[in-house]
Amino acid sequence: MKHFILTIILGMFLIGCNNNSAENVALIEKYIQSVESQDYDIMESILDENYLGLGPSYGDSIRKPAVLKNWKDNTENLYENIKYNKSRNAAFTISDGEHQGEWVSNWAELNITYQAEIGEVTIWANSVYQIENGKIIKSITFYNEADALYQLGFRIY
Repeated sequence: MKHFILTIILGMFLIGCNNNSAENVALIEKYIQSVESQDYDIMESILDENYLGLGPSYGDSIRKPAVLKNWKDNTENLYENIKYNKSRNAAFTISDGEHQGEWVSNWAELNITYQAEIGEVTIWANSVYQIENGKIIKSITFYNEADALYQLGFRIY
C-alpha cells in the first residue's frame, strides 16, 4: 500500500511539474498555419517583441519588424503558395547553459510555388523555436538554399 501511495504522490508531483510541451507545440502549429494562410496579424501576435531569427545561412539574422515585412513582401511579390507537408514537431527543454529554456523543433517537407511561372520547389526544412511566456523569442532555421535554386533552374559553375 505504501508503494501505491508513493506512486500516486510521485505521479501528482510529475504532472504538476510538467512543462508546456503541448502548449508550445500548439503555438508552433498556429505559427505554421499563419505562414501558410499568410495571416500577418497572427504572426505578429506569436512573435515576441525581442524575437531573433537565425539562418538559414551562417550569420543570417532578423528581428520581428523585418520578419513581418519580409513575409508580406515575399507573399505579395514572390510566393504564390507555401505548404508544409509531412510537418512534425517535437518539444524539448534545455535545462542549463546558454540556450536554456523550452524549445520546439519542426521538420517538414516544404513546398513553395512562386508567382509568374518562376517555378516550384520542394525542400526539407528544419526550424527550432525557443518559446517563452507563450511567445516565440528565437528561431534557428536550416534548409539547403542551393537545392532550392537548382530546382528553379539556376546552376553554379
